[in-house]
Amino acid sequence: MKHFNEATAWALGVRLREMAEARGVAITIEVRLAKETVFFCAMQGTSPSNADWARRKRNTVELLHHSSYRAGLDHALNGGTLESKMGLPLRDYADHGGSFPIVVAGSGCIGAVTVSGLPQREDHAMAVEALAELCGVSLEGLRLD
Repeated sequence: MKHFNEATAWALGVRLREMAEARGVAITIEVRLAKETVFFCAMQGTSPSNADWARRKRNTVELLHHSSYRAGLDHALNGGTLESKMGLPLRDYADHGGSFPIVVAGSGCIGAVTVSGLPQREDHAMAVEALAELCGVSLEGLRLD
C-alpha cells in the first residue's frame, strides 16, 4: 500500500461493515493506525467477548507485524503457543485469525485491521478481502491452504 491515513482507515472499516451486512453476519471491526483506534464497530449480534478477541488478535499483529492467522498456523505446525514460545499472556494475545497488518511501502507496519465474530479463517478472509479491494489487488490465486 502506498499510503494509509485516518480517512483510509475509516473507509476500510465502513467497507467491512457493508460486507458483513450484505452477508448477513455480525462482526466486530477495529481499524488501528499508529496504535490508535480510528474505526470501531460492534454490530448487533456481537458481544463484548468479540471486542476482547479483536484486542487480543490486534496485539499479536502489532507485536509480530504479521497476521494473527499466520501466528496460529506457525504454532500449529511447530507446536507451542504465544505464551510458551514468547512468554505472552493469552489474556492479552491471541493467535487466531482475524487481524491483519496494514503495511505502507517505505514505512512498514503502521496499523492493523481486525475482524471478530466468525470462525477464525472467515475473520481472516474478510479482512484480507477488504484490504485487497482497497488496494486494487485481485484475490485470484490467493489461498489460505
